[in-house]
Amino acid sequence: MHMLEQLEQTYHRAQAELDGIRDKDTLADWERRYLGKKGDITVALRSTGQMPKEERAAFGKRANEIKNALTDAFTARETDIQAHELARTLEEGELDVTLPGRPVSMGGLHPTTQTLREISAIWAEMGFQVYRSPDVEDDETNFNLLNIPPHHPARDMWDTFHTTTPGVLLRTHTSPGQIRAMHELGHDGTEPIRVILPGMCYRYEQISARSEVQFNQVEGLAVGRNIRLSDLKGTIAEFARHMFGEDKRVRFRGSYFPFTEPSMEVDVECILCEGHGCPVCKYTGWLEIAGCGMVHPVVLQNGGYDPTEWSGFAFGMGPERMTMIKHGIKDIRYFWQDDLRFLEQF
Repeated sequence: MHMLEQLEQTYHRAQAELDGIRDKDTLADWERRYLGKKGDITVALRSTGQMPKEERAAFGKRANEIKNALTDAFTARETDIQAHELARTLEEGELDVTLPGRPVSMGGLHPTTQTLREISAIWAEMGFQVYRSPDVEDDETNFNLLNIPPHHPARDMWDTFHTTTPGVLLRTHTSPGQIRAMHELGHDGTEPIRVILPGMCYRYEQISARSEVQFNQVEGLAVGRNIRLSDLKGTIAEFARHMFGEDKRVRFRGSYFPFTEPSMEVDVECILCEGHGCPVCKYTGWLEIAGCGMVHPVVLQNGGYDPTEWSGFAFGMGPERMTMIKHGIKDIRYFWQDDLRFLEQF
C-alpha cells in the first residue's frame, strides 16, 4: 500500500498546485511534470507491472482515475486562463474614441511634378492651355510632318526607341503634339491656338549625370495672324522672369531645329552665382533653359494652316533641367532612383 499512498499524495499535490496556476506558461510546466511522458502520474502507471500481482489491479485502477481527473482539471484550468487572458487583452486594448487620431504620414509631390505644376501655372497666366498628346507615336507625326523626312541628317539628333510594329515608336520629343493640336484645336487652320504640351519623352541614349533614356518635356505652341519673332522673345523672357526671378537677364542664341525657322536657344542668368560664374553654369554665368523658334512654314502647312496668312512660334523646355538649376542638383539620375533621402528634400 506504500506506492498507492505515494500516488494519492502526488494527486493531492498536483491538484493543489493546479488550483493556484494563473498563466499558460506555468500551466504547461505543470502538465509536463505530472501528465507528460516523464511526468509523475505517467511514471506511476508504468510501474504497475513491477508491483505484486494482488496489488496491481487496485493500483492501476486508481492511477487511471487520478490521471483522468487531473487531465479534466487541466483542461478546465486551460480554458479559464485563455478566457482571462482574452478579457485582459480586450480591456488593455480598449480604444478611447475621444482621443485625437494618430497623424497619418503624407507623401509629397515628386520634384519634377512640382516644377511641371509651376511651369503650367505660369503659362496659364499667359493664356496657354494644356494639351496632352500620346507617348506612342507614328514615324509620320514624330518626324515627317515636323519637316524631318527619312534619311534627313537631323534625325541623328534624336536616338529613337522603335517598336516591333513598323512605323510605330516612342516619341522622342513632345513636338509631334504640335501637329495634333493644330488639327484638333485649330479646326483645320481656322482658329488661333496657344497651348503647352507636357509629357514624357524617350531616347536611346547613354545614361549619365546629364542624360536619361526618359525625361519630361514641356512643348509650347502659339499660332495666329501676324505673330512675330519679337512676340516669341518677349513671351519667353516673361516666363523666365516668373520662373527664376524678376531681375534675371535672358539671352537668345542662334541655333537649328528642323521644325522652326529661325531657331534659338534660350539662356537665363545663373541663379546660383548671379552670373559671376560657377561649376553649374560652367563659369559662363548663363544656364540654358529652352530651345525655341518660329514655326516652319512646312510644319504650319502640315498642321492645316496657310503659312501665307498664319504664323506662330514654338518652344521646348525640360522640367528636370529646370529643377536641377533651381536646387543645384548635379545628377539627373536622382529623379528616377526612388531614393527617399533625395525625394523627401522637396
